[in-house]
Amino acid sequence: MNDYRMKTAFIFPGQGSQYTGMGQSLATEFPAARRRFEEADEALGFSLSKLCFEGPDETLRLTENQQPALLAVAVAAWTVLVDEVGPPDFVAGHSLGEYPALVAAGSLAFADALQLVRKRGCFMQEAVPLGVGAMAALLRLPQEKLAEVLAGAAQGEVLSAANLNSPDQVVIAGHRGAVERAMELAKAAGARRAVALPVSAPFHCPLMEPAQARLKPELDATPFADLRVPLINNWQAREIRTGDEAREGLFRQIPNTVRWSESMEYLAAAGVDRWFEVGAGAVLSGLLRSIVSGSKCIPFGEAKDLQKLQPVAQ
Repeated sequence: MNDYRMKTAFIFPGQGSQYTGMGQSLATEFPAARRRFEEADEALGFSLSKLCFEGPDETLRLTENQQPALLAVAVAAWTVLVDEVGPPDFVAGHSLGEYPALVAAGSLAFADALQLVRKRGCFMQEAVPLGVGAMAALLRLPQEKLAEVLAGAAQGEVLSAANLNSPDQVVIAGHRGAVERAMELAKAAGARRAVALPVSAPFHCPLMEPAQARLKPELDATPFADLRVPLINNWQAREIRTGDEAREGLFRQIPNTVRWSESMEYLAAAGVDRWFEVGAGAVLSGLLRSIVSGSKCIPFGEAKDLQKLQPVAQ
């Protein structure tokens, strides 16, 4: 008798995946998803659901709004998805996405997660004055050249790898001048492109340490249960199972590199062969294709995505 069973991972996107109208079809079609948005509105004391469904874009893009909005959409999508395809064997989330991943793993209450990410967004925005920091994506930079580019561009300023997203994409963050110098050095070192990112702060670099310090007492005051399914965390790209590890991971990720490519490689090595991106957009699905050869990730963030699940729901 063949006892082979597909292993499933739910992966949750972070900032940059938002769009006006996100989650509205889920709330319309699925009462369980609608209840999630109602819970979010109640927990935060304003209509987050209206902001997700109707915008305006400029308000949704504000970090302190964007973070809870993406969290709410991800948790609403997960609530529907888990009923359709069953529970995952692993979860992971990209930066902000680690919060809904922990909700899905049973470690963090949804209402607590919403409060934390609202504060996280404010603290991260306030950590660096507008215009002082920057981020950029380096595309197809030879991996062995990254350290040399960062060292050559820093010139005494803060500069580091913020997101190791895939073999073909590294995001850097730090002081604006250092990032701009790194973009030029990266192109000279063989990068296909270097693209400045339209962000309001330099995330996942040491300039975020003030935000980390401000979030610590909030994390310490929040209950974290042990996880029902393991999570691959951002700052170590390793499997965690306890509430204490979950809290520590959310603390450590703020000024440290998101090791996404390693995390996906870990899951593939653990036998994952069924992938779902849970929440707004399909950014992680695209990254996965260049990390794990032959993988296919199904995005699920709108009601119409349900039809994509039928061939894989068994």
